[in-house]
Amino acid sequence: MTEDQRRAIEADCERLIKRYFHLGDAGDWAAMAELYAEDGRMIRPSGGAALEGRAAILAAFLARPARAQRHTVSNVLVEVDDADHARASSVIVLYFGDLGSPGEVPSQNAASPMVGSYTDKLVRTAEGWRFAERIGALDFRP
Repeated sequence: MTEDQRRAIEADCERLIKRYFHLGDAGDWAAMAELYAEDGRMIRPSGGAALEGRAAILAAFLARPARAQRHTVSNVLVEVDDADHARASSVIVLYFGDLGSPGEVPSQNAASPMVGSYTDKLVRTAEGWRFAERIGALDFRP
């Protein structure tokens, strides 16, 4: 693999990670679930059982109560294993609150913000780069 190919994979995988949070903040759960491989696996930063498969991940997203949320993503580091596999780590800060009435600013939840991290296994599929495994950890609440 050339340096240019490695850098292209790193950029594609970092974009996948950032897109994930943009879609989540927009509440586009179906598009977010599509970022997982069909047999992808997820463990949320808040804990709980592992979710196995895109359908189970989508069902979990759809079961979430509505809330206003914004993620800040940083320290994204992608390590390329080969042309079809990579690993990544990232840090997130999540701000969330209760939805207000139309036109009102949402109120921040007392538990917000939360600081966490993700470790990812990424795989190139016919659909492009996808999460094969996404494991979150809640590091602390400021």
